[in-house]
Amino acid sequence: MDREGSRDAERTREADAVTTATLATQAGAHAERDRLERFLAFAGEHQDAAVRMALRLLGGDRAAAEDVAQEAFLRAYTGLPRFRGESSLRTWFYRILIREAQRYRRWQSVRKVWSTSSLSDVELPEPPQPVSDGALRRRLLAALERLTRRQREALVLVHLEQFTVNETAELLGTSPGTVKTHLHRALRALRVELADLREPEPAPAGGMP
Repeated sequence: MDREGSRDAERTREADAVTTATLATQAGAHAERDRLERFLAFAGEHQDAAVRMALRLLGGDRAAAEDVAQEAFLRAYTGLPRFRGESSLRTWFYRILIREAQRYRRWQSVRKVWSTSSLSDVELPEPPQPVSDGALRRRLLAALERLTRRQREALVLVHLEQFTVNETAELLGTSPGTVKTHLHRALRALRVELADLREPEPAPAGGMP
């Protein structure tokens, strides 16, 4: 091959490399745009559900639940480039939401210790009151608050948010067997806590009055 032919071959390789890089960049931008559109659609569809789950995880504090849900959506949005689709967008987001709820509860615990030990003579403002649908709702929220964190999370996710045991295990980073154990203990504790709300069993037919 003469010198001119070598130059032409080199120019062709360079052009091919530029074309490949351009196509890869365009494909990446398209994929990124597609993920963003999917997330915005997801956020619109799941806004109320996210607040509802946070409300249950936080014991009925509406203001805190809305703040936690908003922070979870913000963290998910900023972390969107790291989402690679190994799990569903729903699972990925709710894992973030659970972490935000856990972070909020830890902060509240620290704040409570700090306020009672360092500011015992200072009157702090009362937290927002739980959203109330009556005495039953208040009893249920109070009973959920008395569960351990893992029991409460497992119960909320499986029985209230309708995640499967396997999905819940993935969200909480544990095994399905551990989730079942938390569920069993949570339900047993709630039965004891709410025993007075259960309807009495009917007397057997033909029994003594």
